[in-house]
Amino acid sequence: MKVQMIAVGTRMPAWVQAGYDEYAKRLPKELTPTLVEIPLGNRGKNGAVQDAMKQEGEAILQHISSATTMVALDVQGKSWSTEQLAEQLSRWRMDGRNLAFVIGGPDGFSQQCLARADVRWSLSNLTLPHPVVRIVLIEQLYRAWTIWQNHPYHK
Repeated sequence: MKVQMIAVGTRMPAWVQAGYDEYAKRLPKELTPTLVEIPLGNRGKNGAVQDAMKQEGEAILQHISSATTMVALDVQGKSWSTEQLAEQLSRWRMDGRNLAFVIGGPDGFSQQCLARADVRWSLSNLTLPHPVVRIVLIEQLYRAWTIWQNHPYHK
């Protein structure tokens, strides 16, 4: 199973990259996501938000094959505990399909992206800054892996 993290937004602060890298290096190779950054859609004076979301959505979908399970990180998605995430990851791993965790832009996902998503997952009812979501997501992937390994990190 290949894992991708597709995130709208580029040029993250150094602390975001450092946090991401810390957990990425702890994960086994088969679970370490490939990070794909998507540029923000045009939101200038004359740029309509819906147009920007459509641009971002089209760019996201170019990176996801039809055989890939797409997990949209969406505030309206279903919440999981870390243990539930570990169980879900195990099921996905057994399915043998590739996996893409997708972090939308500041205005969320286009309807096209939401329609394509196999799963909508909410990390929290809180509104989290998108750079923080990258770190929380990869840390939770690491934590789920430690559960599989009976590693004391999760305790």
